[in-house]
Amino acid sequence: MPDIIVIGASAGGVEAVSKLVRHLPADLSASIFVTLHIPEHSMSALPRILTQKGQMPALTPVNGERIQPGRIYVAPPDRHMLIKRGYIRLVRGPRENGRRPSIDPMFRTAARAYGKRVIGVVLSGALDDGTAGLIAIKMQGGTTIVQDPDEALYDGMPRSAIAHADVDHVMTIEQIAELLVQLSEQPLEKGGNEPLSDEMEQETDIAELDLRALHSVDKPGIPSRFSCPECHGVLWEIDDHIVRFRCRVGHAYSPETLLAGQNNSVDVALWAGLRALEENAALMGRMAKRMRDQGNTRSAARFDEQADGALGRAETLRNLILEREPLSIVEPETDRPLVTIEE
Repeated sequence: MPDIIVIGASAGGVEAVSKLVRHLPADLSASIFVTLHIPEHSMSALPRILTQKGQMPALTPVNGERIQPGRIYVAPPDRHMLIKRGYIRLVRGPRENGRRPSIDPMFRTAARAYGKRVIGVVLSGALDDGTAGLIAIKMQGGTTIVQDPDEALYDGMPRSAIAHADVDHVMTIEQIAELLVQLSEQPLEKGGNEPLSDEMEQETDIAELDLRALHSVDKPGIPSRFSCPECHGVLWEIDDHIVRFRCRVGHAYSPETLLAGQNNSVDVALWAGLRALEENAALMGRMAKRMRDQGNTRSAARFDEQADGALGRAETLRNLILEREPLSIVEPETDRPLVTIEE
């Protein structure tokens, strides 16, 4: 029977996961794994919250912890939670979709280790982490479930999964809880499943910090014209059921998260340019004062002119920064914004 339940959520996820576990019985025979996007240098209160809200104990696992039924395992900050056969690995691997912990590594490793025994659930969240992982679960014969976007506080992740992953069920939280109980009590159906693609296998190895995969000359996909927003290395474009990008050291992006990363890089570059212009103007002003103090009015005038020019360019750049529109990512086949990333 399906007894490995992996749940991914981001913005609005604390409410969604709390509501889900509240409807699960204490004697559920499955093991539940939760990855929620949280700041890397924070303390996660989610295990305590889920233990209080539900009937199953929730905990942050340690590296190598054995998997037990009737437990909820929550990914810790700054570590990917990877599902191995019988135990859990916690690794400080490369960020995926700008996150660590990220949902896709957990989903992919669960699919590879447990195949049909896996149930993948995507709940509220922005952008699209979890979509590629759901595809891996589906390929391995597992069951895929997505929260109804109309119910989710943030519908980016659910809508992306529905658009790309050929999900089995789209439901409200209460319906998902009922289905999880039913599925965990049913025997597995016979039938084949297609193996993970070479690209997805290699991506899973990279998440697990497999040195052969990290140092392999044959990177998954083909070199693109884009650079990694985090390390600035070349990104390889992978088109395997869904387009995504990965750099030499392992940072991974969907098109949406790559756009968000590039937008942030542009923002950083613009502010750095503004700072450089204002510093240049300040230095020219000091040079002009020194020249005047020495009685060199001609040089002072030249430095004043250069300072005014730098201040003028700085003002133009400042106005450009303030007038920049937030990056709006459009939902597939609609004109409705999927998510708005504020400046």
